[in-house]
Amino acid sequence: MKNLILSTFLFISLLSKGQNKAIDSVLNKYTSGEIPYISVDSLSKYKNAILLDAREIEEYNVSHLKNAIHIGYLNPDFIKLKSIDKTKNIVVYCSIGIRSEEIAIKLKNKGFNKVYNLYGGIFAWKDSGYAVFDIRENETHKVHTFSKKWSEYLNTGDKVY
Repeated sequence: MKNLILSTFLFISLLSKGQNKAIDSVLNKYTSGEIPYISVDSLSKYKNAILLDAREIEEYNVSHLKNAIHIGYLNPDFIKLKSIDKTKNIVVYCSIGIRSEEIAIKLKNKGFNKVYNLYGGIFAWKDSGYAVFDIRENETHKVHTFSKKWSEYLNTGDKVY
């Protein structure tokens, strides 16, 4: 029994390590690294960041991080940020970190000084055991994965695409 538990733990550890490598590979391929990353664990301990969701409204409505402001990607709504102090810490996220980097670069170009990209996005957040919320602000297990292909990068939750 002890060996079964240990084997299961090791399998899950290896599975999550492979998942991180897959996300590493995608982020290395599709992002420039111009915006510094913040890890899920670091963000979970930091309570004063302004969270911006760079996914489309359909994705945001299914699930988002608590208190996140939807800004979008294809037609980002920067008007929502007019009242935000440009020296505040801003964390932008999307599914895994590609679209959010593009929005974060635009924010930086608009004069926001402390902009970060959530490494692994909402997928890493959910896979790390943190809660996500639907449009009614109720906790949900659903995560919009953008597409069937992208759903491969999410290990936990109910995948919606």
